[in-house]
Amino acid sequence: MITELILLQAGGNPNGLVNMGFILLMFAVFWLFIIRPQTKKQKAQSNFMNDLSKGDKVVTGSGILGKIVKIEDEIVTLEIDQKVNIRITKNAISKELTDAVYAVEKSDQAK
Repeated sequence: MITELILLQAGGNPNGLVNMGFILLMFAVFWLFIIRPQTKKQKAQSNFMNDLSKGDKVVTGSGILGKIVKIEDEIVTLEIDQKVNIRITKNAISKELTDAVYAVEKSDQAK
């Protein structure tokens, strides 16, 4: 009788392994659907900002449309109209103008 109790205690609790497996599965799903896509998106945005050049047509995060006239380190000068320039930080630029225009056209066609 005592040897049976000792053997049961030594074998461990199988529910502990199930709980550990469930926690690992939750972490894997969290990483797969949340962390990994966000990392990819940040990397793509970083590459986009590094590849900006004079003459690119862009959209800022607040929706201002313009053409890049000058780039100085982290400051970008946008021409938003003839002889109307504004200076913004590089990280305020969200995407290329063509991407923004095509996204609007696709949503309009879907309706």
